[in-house]
Amino acid sequence: MMVKQEVHDIDTPTGTMRCYLYRPDSEGLFSTIIFYSEIFQQTAPIARAATMLAGHGFVVLVPEVFHELNPIGTVLAYDDEGKDKGNQDKFTKALEHHDSDTQALVDFAMSQAFCTNQIGAMGVCIGGHLAYRAALNIDVVGAFCLYPTDIHSGTLPANPGNDSLSRTGDIDGELVLVFGKQDPHVPSEGRRLIYDRLTETRRKFTYLEVNAQHAFMRDEGDRYDPALALQIYQQAVAFFHRVLR
Repeated sequence: MMVKQEVHDIDTPTGTMRCYLYRPDSEGLFSTIIFYSEIFQQTAPIARAATMLAGHGFVVLVPEVFHELNPIGTVLAYDDEGKDKGNQDKFTKALEHHDSDTQALVDFAMSQAFCTNQIGAMGVCIGGHLAYRAALNIDVVGAFCLYPTDIHSGTLPANPGNDSLSRTGDIDGELVLVFGKQDPHVPSEGRRLIYDRLTETRRKFTYLEVNAQHAFMRDEGDRYDPALALQIYQQAVAFFHRVLR
């Protein structure tokens, strides 16, 4: 399918959130994927990934995950300055504010004439964490989480007992988690902690470890693995076609 793009500014309890919308350029109703970016917000690789997903028959929403902390339209560079600013934002914004963002995105999708009421979430890096977190929302029926950071460590700001690992048992939707074995941001002990919590709480999930670095899906930089990325994208598309009926 060919894809068209729109830009929407959505009201949230913590301010206006810019959201980039990608959808098939054809008539019909389509399920929605909320696609959470890395700390850098909507970079070119994120935009290309969103376009690819939309071309498989989905409405894809890419929110600016740190909209409260930056001017609208901010994109951070893949350099030390951008990394430092993104990490500062990551450790400043509370998970509860991400939750209210997710609810605003769900409400927006539900109000669109071209969207069904079926909503999933996907994300990379901190976006993988936010996709995992989004599955706490009763309207998010499935989440595909790519190398999600900070779940195992509980290092993102949150009210006591409201970190994402502690809330795992409250997730109703189906999860897929993909980690790189050579990812220093989520070591083997951290990956095991997440796996054990999902198992203990009897969540419905698929867990996959691959021989890859952190950010192996990003089609810029020397950690990109194009063959593996294609394989994982195919799995994501199949997952969403199945759960977003």
